[in-house]
Amino acid sequence: MTSAIIAPTITRVDLPATGGLALETHIVHSKGARAALALLRFATGFIFLWAFLDKAFGLGFSTPTARAWISGGMPSQGFLTGDGVTGPLKPFFAAIASPASDLLFMVGMLGIGLAVIAGIGLRVSAVAGSVILVLMYLAEWTFSANTASTNPLVDYHLIYALALIVLALVSAGDTWGFGLAWKRRKIVQRMPWLI
Repeated sequence: MTSAIIAPTITRVDLPATGGLALETHIVHSKGARAALALLRFATGFIFLWAFLDKAFGLGFSTPTARAWISGGMPSQGFLTGDGVTGPLKPFFAAIASPASDLLFMVGMLGIGLAVIAGIGLRVSAVAGSVILVLMYLAEWTFSANTASTNPLVDYHLIYALALIVLALVSAGDTWGFGLAWKRRKIVQRMPWLI
């Protein structure tokens, strides 16, 4: 009896509006897997969108109303200069705390959240989101056993970053999202990194 390894195939579709550019669609063929990836996309996007909403409006979960961004709160500065940052990189993170870091953080949370939920711009979202998440991981990084972390090497920031990367690599925005329509846009055709 011979066993064969069946390699997954990539379906390439030439779309008339793309000027002949072949788009990869359904890299993952299983409907169940595509549905699971779409649900992962919604959940991951909502993590970013929720962070924006809670910090912008002080919904009382991680940000009290009095410290809301719309009430003059400082969403990144409070974290970067307070007790949230631990470990050997604390001076670096305190040095980058500014109103600009607040704006970049909040715009990043909103943009990444909306794009990932919509299923568009997943490559850009994966890069931007991973950078933010790795920086947040490094801000809390320490090998001390006296911290709240239960694992000094891998935590949820890195898992979320990997989820973003996987979602972009498998075109998860094509299922229950606007990924295919986004790929047909002329600007995306000229600049495929926007996919």
